[in-house]
Amino acid sequence: MILLEVCCCLIGWISLYFAFCYLNGQRGKEWNCRLVTLTHGILIVCLTAYISFIDGPWPLTHAGTENTPLQILALVVSLGYFLFDFGWCICVRTEGPVMLAHHTMSIAGILLALGLGKSAVETCAVIFGSEITNPLLQARWFLRQVGRYDSLWGDAVDLLFILLFALVRVGVGGMMLYCELTSPRPSLIMKGGGLAMYTLAWVFMVDIAKFACKKSRTKYKRWHEMCKLGEVNGHTGKTE
Repeated sequence: MILLEVCCCLIGWISLYFAFCYLNGQRGKEWNCRLVTLTHGILIVCLTAYISFIDGPWPLTHAGTENTPLQILALVVSLGYFLFDFGWCICVRTEGPVMLAHHTMSIAGILLALGLGKSAVETCAVIFGSEITNPLLQARWFLRQVGRYDSLWGDAVDLLFILLFALVRVGVGGMMLYCELTSPRPSLIMKGGGLAMYTLAWVFMVDIAKFACKKSRTKYKRWHEMCKLGEVNGHTGKTE
């Protein structure tokens, strides 16, 4: 039954991609794929947030407990998407090895949670933490495509993305990993998967920190040059 549901979700995401291609024929393949990614990000963040914070149980205290129907639904929807996106990335070759590793780990983790019949609660929490920054990542790419990235909007998106990534994926993710490793309920393989995902999050965090430093230096250099130009213009005006 779960296999059938995964196949239906996979077909659904593929159909959505082709629908976007039909509606946005003037755009490229990556534009439409990122629309699918944005749709999945918003949908799964809302669903896993409801599961983690409202429906329960609380992932920090109930790691390794049996899966609920709603948790299974969230995992099935996400698994269908990750299979679609992984296949798309392989065919089009737009992503590097780190992103492919992230997708592989995500697919393996979801399959393990579904196969074991438990640990969906912390898997949904990990998906929430992983996907909460995804809409911002897609917004950044779309801003670049329409020529609006070098603006206040681009700076706001970058700042919010960096803060959310550091706070949720690294900060809260570290708490989640600690609870996973110290709880006696999760299986050893799920604990190893959680450790691998958190290590990958730090790989992303290092890249993001490098990007933030580079952008800050560029912004400061540009501001410094504008100040010097303003001083020169002011001096020239007084002379005249």
